[in-house]
Amino acid sequence: MLTDALSIAIADLEEEQVAGLVKERLASGVAPLEIVNSLQLGMAEAGSRFETGEYFLGELIMCGEIMQDSMIVLEPLLIGSNAEYKGNIVIGTVKGDIHDLGKNIVVMLLKGSGYNVIDLGVDVSKDKFIEAIKEYNAPLVGMSVLLTGCQESIRETIDAIRAAGLDTKVLIGGNYIDDLVKAHVGADYSAQAATDGVKIADEIFNA
Repeated sequence: MLTDALSIAIADLEEEQVAGLVKERLASGVAPLEIVNSLQLGMAEAGSRFETGEYFLGELIMCGEIMQDSMIVLEPLLIGSNAEYKGNIVIGTVKGDIHDLGKNIVVMLLKGSGYNVIDLGVDVSKDKFIEAIKEYNAPLVGMSVLLTGCQESIRETIDAIRAAGLDTKVLIGGNYIDDLVKAHVGADYSAQAATDGVKIADEIFNA
C-alpha cells in the first residue's frame, strides 16, 4: 500500500501533480535520489497494476512518460551524486529489430531505480554492444527483441561478447522470450515483464 503522495500521484497517472510535487520537494531540499525512489515506488505499483490487468499498455507507457519528464529535471542533479548510482547497465534492441517500446519502459524503470543506463537504441550491432560494455565496464547488458526472426542475432551478439572475454551478465527480454529461448541463445537471464528487468538487475548488483 502506497503512503507517499508522490508515489501515489505517479501510480495514478496524475501528471501535473507529479511535476508539482517534484519541484516542491527539490525546493524544500529533499535529495534528488530520494525523489527518484518515491517515483520508482509508484512506477512499480503501476507495473503491478499492468501485470494484474488493472492497467493496459497505454497506462504503463503514460506512467513511463511522466517518469521521463521528471527525470529530465532530476537527472542533471543526480549526475552530481554519481556515487549513489547503483551501477552501469548497457541496453539495446538487437540487430535487425527496430522496436523500442518495451526497451524504453525498462530503461525508465531502471533509471528510476538508481541505475545509470546506457541506451544504445535500436538495430544495435554486436560490435556496438561490446564497445559500450567495455567503455562503461557494465556488469549487465540487456537485449530487447520483438521479432522471432532476430533470435540468431541475439545468439551471435552473446557469442561475440563471450569471445571478447567479457563476463558481463546478459539479460534478454521480449514478448515471446522464455527459458527455451534463453537456453538457445545462451543468455543468463530472461524477462517477460518490464518489472522483471529491475528485479534481475537488483539481484546482480546486490550479489
